Amino acid sequence: MVDKRSEWNAGIDTTRPSIARAYDVVLNGKDNFEVDRAFVAEIVKVVPEIYDVAAYNRQILGRGVRFLSGQGITQFVDLGSGLPTVENTHQVAQRANPDSRVVYVDNDPMVLVHGRALLAENDRTAVITSDLRDTTAILTDPAFKNLIDLGRPVGVLLVGILHHLHDDEDPRGIVEAYMAAVPPGSYLFITHFCASTQESRDAERKFLALLGTGRFRTQEEITAFFDGFELLEPGIVPLPLWRPDEPVSEKLTVGQQLMYGGIAYKS
Repeated sequence: MVDKRSEWNAGIDTTRPSIARAYDVVLNGKDNFEVDRAFVAEIVKVVPEIYDVAAYNRQILGRGVRFLSGQGITQFVDLGSGLPTVENTHQVAQRANPDSRVVYVDNDPMVLVHGRALLAENDRTAVITSDLRDTTAILTDPAFKNLIDLGRPVGVLLVGILHHLHDDEDPRGIVEAYMAAVPPGSYLFITHFCASTQESRDAERKFLALLGTGRFRTQEEITAFFDGFELLEPGIVPLPLWRPDEPVSEKLTVGQQLMYGGIAYKS
């Protein structure tokens, strides 16, 4: 588990579950606390496949970043990135092009603690501890400006994070603000919890009651985040169906339908 001295220095709250740490739990990580594991245990009662769902989300992150790299994107902004784990955005991108630059943004102080250690020897990657809702602060942060050239196309990643913004926090406006800041030729990459089954609606109630966030939107609501941009094939689909590396069974499980995602192009 996490060193208590690091916990104290980072001001980490262990009395309530954290989005980033709960995600770490379902990725079988070590950087979480009992409160996070208890939260996940409650979600498992509703969606037993929740650990698989985290894997699907991580897999599409890799596929999406590889796709964007193949389109010539060498700058990535990973908003709500969560704790570093295997196959992080910068590792996938820099494997495709060593000159790729990545800025991670997350408001969990533990992400900064671990991110700094992971990226200490990588001068093309930075971690910003900030709330992604504060678009101005992020876009003007010195670390952002040092790495990201807004005169060249950028991959904007909101992977598994917009569902933690309530409707009254204007998530669509936040997406539009980031996309307005990047030039034509940029891409928008989103994954999101989807109200696709009764189990997903039950999970939403658990998330909202225990975590305070976790909005399961319909496929149409998720698609609306891409309005104004060119949605690429196959559109907004369950994560395993987005340009899979291997064939996927025609009949999807509840877990396979829990999150939807897609990528769009800014022309």
